[in-house]
Amino acid sequence: MDHLTKLGLRILTRNWRCRYGELDVIAADPATGTAVFVEVKTRSGDDFGGLAQALTGRKVLRLRRLAALWLASQGESWAAIRIDVIGVRFGRRRRPEIYHLQGIG
Repeated sequence: MDHLTKLGLRILTRNWRCRYGELDVIAADPATGTAVFVEVKTRSGDDFGGLAQALTGRKVLRLRRLAALWLASQGESWAAIRIDVIGVRFGRRRRPEIYHLQGIG
């Protein structure tokens, strides 16, 4: 979460669930009026592929649908929406490595 707040995002909720799935983090970018939906992937190595392989087209579509459900449940309007993915890799270095891809879908 520190990574996102350092970028100027305000965390709105974590682990939002509905019967269709879960959104890891929902944040707002006050500077642009953007709702940001963040998928967090944790890895200890590249055994199952890197960050790019972790998010298939099907997964992106599911995230878009979940984002639409969350937006429909809110009374607020947004100038834009964005889906990001953050990869956190443990094990290679002392501190976790963070990779942030913005606007993936």
